[in-house]
Amino acid sequence: MITTSGLTKVYQSRGREVTALDGVDLHVREGEVYGVIGQSGAGKSSLIRCVNLLERPTTGTVTVDGVDLTALAGRGRRAGKDLREARSRIGMVFQHFNLLSSRTVQANVELPLEILGVSGRERSRKAAELLDLVGLAEKAKAYPAQLSGGQKQRVGIARALAGDPKVLLSDEATSALDPETTRSILQLLRDLNQQLGLTVLLITHEMDVVKSVCDSAALMKRGRIIESGTVAELLATPGSELAGELFPVSGTATGPDRTVIDVTFHGDAATRPVISQLSRTYNIDISILGAAMDTVGGRQVGRMRIELPGRYEDNVVPVGFLREQGLQVDVVDDEPTTQDVDSELAALVKDGAK
Repeated sequence: MITTSGLTKVYQSRGREVTALDGVDLHVREGEVYGVIGQSGAGKSSLIRCVNLLERPTTGTVTVDGVDLTALAGRGRRAGKDLREARSRIGMVFQHFNLLSSRTVQANVELPLEILGVSGRERSRKAAELLDLVGLAEKAKAYPAQLSGGQKQRVGIARALAGDPKVLLSDEATSALDPETTRSILQLLRDLNQQLGLTVLLITHEMDVVKSVCDSAALMKRGRIIESGTVAELLATPGSELAGELFPVSGTATGPDRTVIDVTFHGDAATRPVISQLSRTYNIDISILGAAMDTVGGRQVGRMRIELPGRYEDNVVPVGFLREQGLQVDVVDDEPTTQDVDSELAALVKDGAK
């Protein structure tokens, strides 16, 4: 649904060039909620503004719903009309709401429809329908100054939906809200994604946003995407930086000749007593150094850092047991990696269980 290829954005600042985007390749599938996460200055906002061409990319292409927006930009009157039509199918939700204080809530929602030339009666009908959808039907005649932050953002979301978009872009839409309101807005975005079939691209610096609603995610640093994939894929990727930040665990070996490993639980394994089974099966004492569990996309996911007695070569069979249960296992200490013994693992597990 959204694809960027080789996307760059270079700004001129005080006689020098500042690269905000440096060859960004991004693919957001139809119907998913995709989160792009990174610290301030990573290039997130430049990316989302280039996706709807509020900013013209320096180089590269942006394709939304099969239309190459960059090919339409600046190509004459006809292409300009086509670009406006394409952009009307992309809704945008801003961090600071961007509501007009002199207009009522309903009039704010009607604004995009006015620009599109929709008749007054149809504008009123559509705005009332959208306000009901976001839970603010009773606030239609209120003004922005009379609303809470969460209510203002709901108005912003209703306005973004006025043109019946297929894509909804959210630029730090919850960063100015308290935690409880943030959760309600994220749930609303997920509900809209499911009810309307919207493809949602979220820009955020908050890991909890990715945990709460995202199907896929990308980590940005210094204008580049460092890693990306579905949340499940990232959690199953050894050494994934994003997975480590989503579910941080800590702890070091308590003594010499100890093996420290990180175990990632997802799917059915998250609800099974795998660690206690490991301890009973191989009669070993296991120390839990740290753990992080949460619900991602409606499924329980977590990571646990545990310590096993002995060096890594003494624990090949227990590690193999964990992997046989469908868990991702990463060795934390400096012992040889599991890749060195993968060819022997299945046989060792069978022998150890006899």
